[in-house]
Amino acid sequence: MSRLSPYLLWVLLSLPALGFSIQLATSADPRVVHQLLHPTGEFSARFMIIAMLASPLVLLLRGWRGPQWLKRNRRYFGVAAFGYAAMHTGLYIVDEGTAARVVTDLPRFYIWTGWLAFLIFVPLAVTSTDGFVRWMGKSWKTLQRSTYVAAVFTLLHWAALHEWSGVGPALVHFGPLAVLEAYRVWYWYLRPKRLPSS
Repeated sequence: MSRLSPYLLWVLLSLPALGFSIQLATSADPRVVHQLLHPTGEFSARFMIIAMLASPLVLLLRGWRGPQWLKRNRRYFGVAAFGYAAMHTGLYIVDEGTAARVVTDLPRFYIWTGWLAFLIFVPLAVTSTDGFVRWMGKSWKTLQRSTYVAAVFTLLHWAALHEWSGVGPALVHFGPLAVLEAYRVWYWYLRPKRLPSS
């Protein structure tokens, strides 16, 4: 796994998008744009969760290569999450049909939470290059912490999308991340400290 080419990883991360694009180009169903809204949003959330799992998994499974590989490559998953979020947003705008309808929908809870999550994603994706990491220094990590805010808005967007009937699937995806992040907080801040031996 440690020798997996980043180009091959990009190909693997792009496969769902390729499938969606082929479906858009070949389907005669006029509802195809609407039908692809949910899967593109799901893949965005999944890749975001995978990227966020890296640090707590490294802490929990110290010495294992898988979490270490994921930590080294989590930026790829984060950019992929943004890519699918952009596809999801673009499909939503096309599905709405007019700018007026998009603006009219903004006050709805499940809409503005999705927009906020996407807007938080934008600077994270823009600054994901090695050049920005070097230029921003410690500020880069501070900015990346806003991913947690985006994750909360993504969870709320997903859960509220179908009048909260989607809370079950949303929690299935976000539950493991919440548990591992709770472990991370416990490990660094709440666990009893060992007293130095005399």
